Amino acid sequence: MKRLRLAAILAAAVLALLPTSATADTAYPDPQPVTGQQIIHDPTVMRLKSGGYVAYSTGGIIGARVSKDRNHWDDAGNAFATPPAWWYEYNDKADPWAPDLSYRDGRYWLYYAVSSWGTNHSAIGVATSRTGLPGTWTDHGKVFTSETTDPWNAIDPAIMGADGRLWMSFGSYWTGIRMIELNPATGKALPGTEVHHLATRPDAPYAVEGPYIVKHGRYYYLFASYDACCSGVNSTYKIRVGRSLKVTGPYVDSTGKPMLEGGGDLLLAGHGRYIGPGGESIFRDRGKDVLAYHYYDADDQGTPKLGLNRLNWTKNGWPVVA
Repeated sequence: MKRLRLAAILAAAVLALLPTSATADTAYPDPQPVTGQQIIHDPTVMRLKSGGYVAYSTGGIIGARVSKDRNHWDDAGNAFATPPAWWYEYNDKADPWAPDLSYRDGRYWLYYAVSSWGTNHSAIGVATSRTGLPGTWTDHGKVFTSETTDPWNAIDPAIMGADGRLWMSFGSYWTGIRMIELNPATGKALPGTEVHHLATRPDAPYAVEGPYIVKHGRYYYLFASYDACCSGVNSTYKIRVGRSLKVTGPYVDSTGKPMLEGGGDLLLAGHGRYIGPGGESIFRDRGKDVLAYHYYDADDQGTPKLGLNRLNWTKNGWPVVA
């Protein structure tokens, strides 16, 4: 995992700026037991229409895992056999990050980011497949980009349909989480689309990233990873959430504090051996919501591993990890 090796070297400087540190909290549930290939980072998981499950992740040329039962996972290589040539414009090793898997219009859509650590010279790309399986993807190039003159970072994409329109949330540091509208036909940014601002923090280095949005009842829920990833047992990642009646916000937590002012209910934090949970996504399985994320295993030298938990909802409409 090239990104993780680079991150281990550089993240110490970031950690010194952050206000919190990893702590054990036994109030949080452990992830469900999984076997087989457990190593993963920034997972996006889906139950395929053909049966079984697939997970894509940071590492490799978008690393792939497959499972028949959501319990035992096998290494399935990579989404692509070779990197698309345009990736080298943003990373000299063509190292993609943080994919997002969705399904619409009879096709699977795989969004991903290409960048280098510490810069917002970044791009989000998209590929499609009829089966969703590794080795079947056709790349369609850039969806949206950012440059060093922009106050946002075009990485960590997540797709959301709302009111007949298609949206993509994204962002990492650089003032936090943003959203743009996409053309449903191409899956790419609409020309001149407004860049909405969904969440940030008042404290530099604005450590919020990895958004994911789902709708439950009347509300849209924005999940995001706060603090620092990629440092093994020293990682301080945690997952927070807020909600809004509109997909473009404003998002607030259960106390009414806006996520644009650092708000967000704490959904899942490190506890016991499960350090720094984050890089989250949510998928439906047999009518239930499942939270997928990575954590750093304190009993295995901080190796990043797959976490899966049921996501339940309270009477007041707030998510809780089960």
